[in-house]
Amino acid sequence: MYTVSQLLDLKGRQFYSIAPHESVLRAMEIMATWDIGALLVMDQETLVGVISERDYARKIKLMSRSSGDTPVRDIMSTPVISVAPTDVVNRCMEIMTHERVRHLPVVHNGKVVGMLSIGDLVKAKLQEQHEQIEQLERYIAG
Repeated sequence: MYTVSQLLDLKGRQFYSIAPHESVLRAMEIMATWDIGALLVMDQETLVGVISERDYARKIKLMSRSSGDTPVRDIMSTPVISVAPTDVVNRCMEIMTHERVRHLPVVHNGKVVGMLSIGDLVKAKLQEQHEQIEQLERYIAG
């Protein structure tokens, strides 16, 4: 079973962030540029929240607010639900299901070291299953 650290080694440790005082419009521009669904909200080196497309849809569009005039801090999700590099993929999936989130920051010693999406976890589970099937086929073939 993959650990978060192993998964980050495979997919990369890069993540994108925005400051809490920046506009929601700017956050949406960054997400569109990088084709991602969420940004970490960082106050200097401190993780203070997460802003996602879901936050935008529910807290800007449905409430008829202006994305250009609304700071990220007003709609970001907080407190932040995160995982550690030593957690395993199944645990991450349990957290996402229970907390109803699609993105998990990875934090080690109080510092962000990566970000996982539900897509990353599903891809890892599929890879694990593929490897197990190959092992069973080799075992059966003898």
